[in-house]
Amino acid sequence: MHQAGQLTLILVDHHVLPKSDAALEDAVAEVLDHRPMEQKQSPPCPPCHVSVELVGSCATLVTERILQGAPEILDRQTAALLHGTIIVDCVNMDLKMGKATLKDNKYVEKLEALFPDLPKRNDIFDSLQKAKFDVSGLTTEQMLRKDQKTIFRQGIKVTISAIYMDLEAFLQRSGLIADIHAFCQAHGYDVLVAMNIFFNTHNEPVRQLAIFCPHAALRMTICGVLERSHSPSLKLTPIPSTHPNLQAYLQGNIQVSRKKLLPLLQEALSTYFDSMTIPSGQSETGDVSREQVDKDLDRAGASLIPGLSQDEEEPPLPRTPMNSLVDECPLDQGLPNLSAEAIFEKCSQISLSQSTTAFLSQK
Repeated sequence: MHQAGQLTLILVDHHVLPKSDAALEDAVAEVLDHRPMEQKQSPPCPPCHVSVELVGSCATLVTERILQGAPEILDRQTAALLHGTIIVDCVNMDLKMGKATLKDNKYVEKLEALFPDLPKRNDIFDSLQKAKFDVSGLTTEQMLRKDQKTIFRQGIKVTISAIYMDLEAFLQRSGLIADIHAFCQAHGYDVLVAMNIFFNTHNEPVRQLAIFCPHAALRMTICGVLERSHSPSLKLTPIPSTHPNLQAYLQGNIQVSRKKLLPLLQEALSTYFDSMTIPSGQSETGDVSREQVDKDLDRAGASLIPGLSQDEEEPPLPRTPMNSLVDECPLDQGLPNLSAEAIFEKCSQISLSQSTTAFLSQK
């Protein structure tokens, strides 16, 4: 379709194409996202309409677009998908988490007013959280890949993985350090940051951090920047670790999510390169040598964009184990199953609605 000039793309919930889709960039006609635009993007994206608003869930912006532009396509099935996504993204609209905005609350309430039989917020949140946090049956590699982002800076590659379990239990997994080391070697990661989140017995969110890096100077620089950060302050408390290449923390400020951590990691990499000194006679397992940095820079090549957060080549997601399926989910009853025909019909309705709107505008 792209080669025939018949492809038009709208990027939703992201604004940077993965490297594997870079050739499709000129087909991007619009961006709808809820995170800040990358300032160091090069080459710049082709001109297109960009809608970026810092709300808790991009599904909020999708709901707004539907209600303002094509309300007739919003049925209960679509409303349930949007409603549940906003609630999960905004942590059940809990103000203490700092995720939900006034607009998120506004459109959750609008959906509930239009479809009063939608599942109760607590019910849908508990069910979806149960599925999201159930990692039983996953290998360490699958847990690290399940929800990860990667940043590059001057040949240094840092990956940040969200881990949905207590860090103490995670660190006790059999062969963990060997698995992490193999994972980093296989994908060329110099640093792995695990952002652990779980809910305690009082149903309160708990955040923890673990930084794995075999290079002592790089690890110490990253830890130092995170510990000293005031904007935002992570309120880190060190957790004892028996692994020499891993530093663990309890994160007192639960409002600092991965989106807010990424700029701090980029700052840490800048600090590392600005202050890097290479003592003579350094061992292989110590600090990063100048020779190794040069090799990394050559490996990175000119195609890498400094500081740019990108997805990987999109490896297939790990299979969802049978014991991760949600039992007694309120969505199990009363909602039709999704099918290719239903999705096609919905897309056709959207296309028809847009065509009609455009025709009336011309008239």
